[in-house]
Amino acid sequence: MIQNRWQDAEAKQMQDAAGDDPAARELALRVYTSRLIGADPDLVMHGGGNTSVKLTARDVYGDEVEVIHIKGSGWDLETMEARGMPAVRLAPLMRLRALAALSDEEMVNVQRSNLIDSTAPNPSVETLLHAYLPHKYVDHTHATAMLALANLPEVEAVTRELFGDRIVLVPYVMPGFELAKRAAETFDAHPHAEGLLLVNHGHFAWGPDAKASYDKIVEHTNAVEAWFAERRPAPLKPAAALPEAARAETLAALRGAIGAHLPEGAAMPVFDTRDSDALRGFLMRDDLAKLATRGVATPDHVIRIKAHPLHLTSDDVAGGAEAIAAKVAAFKADYTGYFDRQAPRFGGEKVMLSPLPNLAWIEGLGLVGIGADAKAARIAADLGEQNTRVMRDGEAAGGFHPLGEADLFDMEYWSLEQAKLGKGAPPAMRGRVVLVTGGAGAIGLATAESFRAKGANVFLVDRDPEALDAALAKLGRDHGGVALDITASGAPRAAVEACAARFGGLDVLVSNAGAAMTGDIATLPDETLRASFELNFFSHVAFSQAAVSVFRAQGRGGQILFNVSKQAVNPGKGFAAYGLPKAATFFLLRQLALELGGEGVRVNGINADRIRSGLLTPEMIAARSAARGVDEATYLGGNLLQREVEARHVGEAFVALALSERTTAHVMTVDGGNIEAALR
Repeated sequence: MIQNRWQDAEAKQMQDAAGDDPAARELALRVYTSRLIGADPDLVMHGGGNTSVKLTARDVYGDEVEVIHIKGSGWDLETMEARGMPAVRLAPLMRLRALAALSDEEMVNVQRSNLIDSTAPNPSVETLLHAYLPHKYVDHTHATAMLALANLPEVEAVTRELFGDRIVLVPYVMPGFELAKRAAETFDAHPHAEGLLLVNHGHFAWGPDAKASYDKIVEHTNAVEAWFAERRPAPLKPAAALPEAARAETLAALRGAIGAHLPEGAAMPVFDTRDSDALRGFLMRDDLAKLATRGVATPDHVIRIKAHPLHLTSDDVAGGAEAIAAKVAAFKADYTGYFDRQAPRFGGEKVMLSPLPNLAWIEGLGLVGIGADAKAARIAADLGEQNTRVMRDGEAAGGFHPLGEADLFDMEYWSLEQAKLGKGAPPAMRGRVVLVTGGAGAIGLATAESFRAKGANVFLVDRDPEALDAALAKLGRDHGGVALDITASGAPRAAVEACAARFGGLDVLVSNAGAAMTGDIATLPDETLRASFELNFFSHVAFSQAAVSVFRAQGRGGQILFNVSKQAVNPGKGFAAYGLPKAATFFLLRQLALELGGEGVRVNGINADRIRSGLLTPEMIAARSAARGVDEATYLGGNLLQREVEARHVGEAFVALALSERTTAHVMTVDGGNIEAALR
């Protein structure tokens, strides 16, 4: 059931923050209830739905004009602000209703030309529908329960059973001018209605004030949810979850199968996997194959997840990479056929989108969102989950019967969406999955931030859980990590499998973790040297082997980057325990580059020196500065450039190597200039 989140104190706080102007205070309540709606994923998610309020504003001449504030394009209800609800002059919009026809482009132009603030975002494509409903506050949602109702074959009878004539139906029409007119005509014929149900689309409700409109949204949705709850079957028992290794192998094979259809050099897709008992139980349905070809809960979703998911059966999973590749190829062929059937209706003006899946149902594993980056994959997974709930309830109460192929094509290839194609270059490392060991340390986190800035999705590995949590909080929600001791048996493979489970695979390994163990070699305890080799050499070997296994499953090459250290080429007195394994890692880098180059795997490294980090602590800096009789700034700037080298410089160097597509077996020195440590 939907919780009514309205709080009088919160509403007053929002109004008080807006000041004394009555219109600003009304708009503040519009923002408040927009956020309440957006905070519940069973009402709207990821830019879905829209809200509006009709108010009076003053134009540049000081004249009062009636305006409608409505959600702007690109804004999410959950994070709505007043500036995300542009004000549009109402009178010109009302005049449009008398027209017999209006193209989408003309509609957008009229709306934009009547903004009070020309720098505001484009008003919603459903602005006219909101304008033509005479109520002050209007809310539109894609509530899960309402979508299940809107896709029932007996939607009219069930709606009347639940609401009488309080909610009336509007037959499906694409968003835009025609839908606005039909909705207005429906309301005019039922002026006492409390809401509209747009068949195959969503729910509208309204009221004289923000609370009344929001209350109706909650009340209507909960009435429908209760009706479905009475008919909802017990969940099916889920299949046993795949072991972590098999799960990672399956996802890497799928990622590789999709990547095989991408142009050379194109970024691989990123995954977001959901594997709750409810989802794996849904994937046990007898009618799963039919549901996989049925369609989506609302046409808005087709833009994010296409009309159908890729369905991998348990036999496909058991068949491994070859069977998975065959299913991906079949999906591509089916999508191309769909485009070829529908595009001729538009005289060749449509440009085919990617024919590869944005969503996968994998029996025994779960649901996988697929996107150009982790955010897009997360959105696809969220919408995919909602669709399974709509399908479940619909099938239990008469059937899930969404729009057919032609209507879905019209939405997916809507002119307003096609106009966005090719605009804006993606970040250089968008779609790349980067694993960084020692990721919560100074150099590790700086490296992660450098890759994130280029659009990569980062997976951190660190032994300190608290430091890891803090690092991930700094990076943001679309990154991941695992806390473990990388010297433990099997830990590197477990870390790489966890990365594959989180994002679907791996593109770049930054094997960075290390620690400087000191002591003269002549008296160095055996256990100290062995411990240093475990961390500073053998962990690098184990991570490389685990990464190469994923690279080979994906079949698209990959990159390994080592933090080698200048100790590998310029020994320091008392640092034998650190320098010896680092020298071995230097050789490992060259050996791997030699062996893996033919597979498209590049292997490079960084030699850094005097970086404030877990290796070079404040205490060590103070001691060394004092020993040399200089201040700390002079000590840290003890190089040819006479400037301190920071962790971010190391991170930027790792990124530069990752972007150097024709470079392998190379070690880049990042030390401000130290002739003794120069390689050539």
